[in-house]
Order: sequence, then C-alpha cells, then structure tokens
Amino acid sequence: MASRIMYKTGLLWLFLGSLLVIAGCRQDMHDQPKFKPLRANSFFPDGRSARPLVAGVVARGTLQDDAHLYTGRVNDEFVTTFPFPITQDVILRGQERFNIYCSPCHGRLGDGEGMVVQRGLKHPPSYHIDRLREAPVGYFFNVITNGFGAMFDYSDRVSVRDRWAIISYIRALQLSQNAKIDDVPAEARQQLDGTH
Repeated sequence: MASRIMYKTGLLWLFLGSLLVIAGCRQDMHDQPKFKPLRANSFFPDGRSARPLVAGVVARGTLQDDAHLYTGRVNDEFVTTFPFPITQDVILRGQERFNIYCSPCHGRLGDGEGMVVQRGLKHPPSYHIDRLREAPVGYFFNVITNGFGAMFDYSDRVSVRDRWAIISYIRALQLSQNAKIDDVPAEARQQLDGTH
C-alpha cells in the first residue's frame, strides 16, 4: 500500500512538473510587440512605424570626412588639385568611364560632338574652350556630381574615385587637343618629324 501511494505521489509530481514545463512554453516570440515596416502605428505622433534617422547619423562605412575627395571643395572654393596621385592606371580608368558615361554627349574627343548631339539633342560645351581649360578640377567634380544645365547628376551612377579618374582623363584630352610641338620631349619630337 505504501508503495502504491508513493507511486501515485510520484505520478502527481511528474504531472505537476510537466504542467510547469508546459506553462513555460508560451508564444511570446510569436506575439511580441513590434513595429511592422511601413505600417501605421499609433505609438508615435506622426503615425509612422518606420522612424527617420536622427540628424547627423552616418551609416557605417560611409563617413565622408574628406571634403577635397567628396565635394571637390576646400573652404567653399573649388580645388585645383586631385585628392590622390594620378597614375597611368587612373587615367586609363578615367578614359573607360568617360567613354561609357560622357562620350555620348561630349564626344570621344571632348569636343561636344557626341552621338546624342548628332541625333538632335542639346549641344554641350567643348572641353577645349578657354573657360573649361582654365576651370579648376573641383568645378568638373561638382558638375559630374550635381549636374549642370541639361546635364543630370551622375552621383548615383559614377563612384567618387571614378569621377576623379574621369576628370584626369578630361585634363589629358584638353592637353592633347591644345598641345604645342614644344610640349613634346625632344626624343619623341624626332619621331613626329619622321627623322630618327
């Protein structure tokens, strides 16, 4: 009889323990209070669940603390120098990007005679006019980034470094189209003259 009572008591404790375990398994994760994206919510006065960023917040990896590189300006003036060394690889990258993004309007020579112009759209200025030959490189960066006149901005299409590479190629185009024989080194000048 005592063993029978012990058996029933054991079953009772097992049953009560099982109830405690089952009571601990709730669906709090399923029924948690949360904001669903782009759904109305009465918690905030503006009724939006998606909260705007706090002013001054910068996403990780996107801090643009080099004004020269990211704006083409220093002390609110257009820069006249490049923010990194210009190498042959940079100019070649600039040529590639220029041919993709710029030549349809500006032409392969930068003379403003691109295919778009030949099809009747607005004629952009030639890079070889005095105003643009004398313009600081920061001016070109600003125009590529923000657009100018009929030209829309390329800030979302061309990366910052590629914009500078394009500008280095524009400078090479300007030099090539306005060079004088005295600009050519003596040893290369002999090749141009045909005398070796």
